[in-house]
Amino acid sequence: MKALARLLLLAAGLVLLTAARDPILVPDVSQHQIEVRQGFTGTELLLFGAILDPAGTRAGGDYDIVVVVEGPTQPVVLREKRRVAGVWINADSTTYRSVPSYYAVASSRPLAQIVDPRTAAIYEFGLDSLQLSPSGTIDPAAQTRFAGGLVDLMRRHQLYSQDEAGVTLTGQVLYRARIFLPSSVQTGTYTAETFAVRHGRVVASAIAHVEVRKLGIERAIARFARHYAFFYGLVAVAISVAMGWIAGRLFALV
Repeated sequence: MKALARLLLLAAGLVLLTAARDPILVPDVSQHQIEVRQGFTGTELLLFGAILDPAGTRAGGDYDIVVVVEGPTQPVVLREKRRVAGVWINADSTTYRSVPSYYAVASSRPLAQIVDPRTAAIYEFGLDSLQLSPSGTIDPAAQTRFAGGLVDLMRRHQLYSQDEAGVTLTGQVLYRARIFLPSSVQTGTYTAETFAVRHGRVVASAIAHVEVRKLGIERAIARFARHYAFFYGLVAVAISVAMGWIAGRLFALV
């Protein structure tokens, strides 16, 4: 019994020693707050940091870095278009409860060379590994088709991206990556998570947060639309009618 207890203590000590050798990530971002004003055309985030050992010195070793930036989640209804008698109509549809409004991944090497598919799926490394679960039941083939369509749509709007050479490592100590946020990003809290990977295993991770918020008249309009949606719709319709009437009068005078 005592021998078993000693063996368990020795195993626990080995685990602690192994964990102690894992590196520590010290991350930061160039902007912790992004202000969306009139004329905002997007911005570039610089994510940088260092890989250190528990003593605070350089960690060394062959590490890869993967950076994942995600925006606030939102429900999405995806409809598939189908051509019937020469006319495009809505056909099948599915609803996703929680879809990242923004997703970007950057890595020091191609992801397939850094981790296996199982690890990529666990940590959602890459557009192919995003866990997009629809509401209710759906045929697996249809789920694959809808998920691929959603990712492609978001990618064409520059809201999803994947750069497998986007992280630069200097001396296996310092890293940096540039992530572009387009003008169409939603407001809210964004997470920038950095992972250190060695021999296919995630050995360290750290999170930084970025707040995207609207200021000025854009913020006032957004708040009005959110809290008074009915009146916002009436105002939008009234403005559209007024602009149409003014345009008609101008063309009548020509």
